[in-house]
Amino acid sequence: MKKILVVDDDVNVVKLFQKRLESSGYAVISAADGEDGLRKVREVKPDLVLLDVMMPGMDGFSVVREIKSDPELKSIPVLIVTAKGDLGDIFRMEGVAGIFDKPLQGDEVFAKIRQLVG
Repeated sequence: MKKILVVDDDVNVVKLFQKRLESSGYAVISAADGEDGLRKVREVKPDLVLLDVMMPGMDGFSVVREIKSDPELKSIPVLIVTAKGDLGDIFRMEGVAGIFDKPLQGDEVFAKIRQLVG
């Protein structure tokens, strides 16, 4: 079973992803902030990370940089899901697999997840 880590400080967003992803056959791990998310990436080595940008403490930018600079983690695809628009160029430089705006519209993010991890 493919493991997806959802890192977001909004409990409702986490629940939305968890319900939808588990019903599609994925195992979901969650983290409420960047520090916990990075710790879980290192422990679990998920197949994909869904990551918010604006979080207390360590933000999504820092989490992406840590993941992509670690040889053991850099191949894990990261999808950004954010309410802070117009971040595409910044995250493309960091090597993220996709960027989606909150609130989510349609099934784009779920289609991208299936494309990346099956």
